[in-house]
Amino acid sequence: MIAFPSSVRVWLAVGRTDMRRGMRGLALQVQQALGRDPHAGDLYVFRGARGDQVKILWNDGIGMSLYAKRLERGRFLWPLLADGVVAISAAQLGYMLDGIDCRNPRHTFRPACAG
Repeated sequence: MIAFPSSVRVWLAVGRTDMRRGMRGLALQVQQALGRDPHAGDLYVFRGARGDQVKILWNDGIGMSLYAKRLERGRFLWPLLADGVVAISAAQLGYMLDGIDCRNPRHTFRPACAG
């Protein structure tokens, strides 16, 4: 995974996003639908209709980057709001990209008892 600065603000664009959109289309969506500046250095995360793919838009001050991730099994957990934007931390984004519920993170590995 790409290491984002821990101080970066992460915004989830709730609702469905057309995953055919590229950098320019998603930046336009950030400006028009979310009312935010896509060049401010924040991360904007978009999820597709099926829920198995996300795209992350980020301007690091040098240029705009677009990251995509698709899960082989399962879906990304997402807020149930109709539209708008929700802020999460960079750590919660890391959990989400690993397929872990960031609202209730649990270890799935338990060591076997000795003896």
